[in-house]
Amino acid sequence: MDLHMHAPTQGNFENSCEFIKIEKPKLIAWKRHSKPLFQILATFEEIDAKQTRVTFKQLFETPEECEKLKKYVLDKNEENMDRLEEELKKMSQ
Repeated sequence: MDLHMHAPTQGNFENSCEFIKIEKPKLIAWKRHSKPLFQILATFEEIDAKQTRVTFKQLFETPEECEKLKKYVLDKNEENMDRLEEELKKMSQ
């Protein structure tokens, strides 16, 4: 899968990813083929009929790569989760 992320102030970012595992409705895993290289594991656990716990893990190629990107990744992932939460709220209205 190729996708293009558009940042309002920093331009466009090309991403090439491959879904490596999907287990409906519990898990989605994908591998990023464009730099920086990492894998994602997203799990979904139903808490009750209206709540789901989402766990999002990133596995980097090396500890050094993780440390280098940590200062960006934490904030950006939080922004993505906030956006997801807003979209889910819209869907439930």
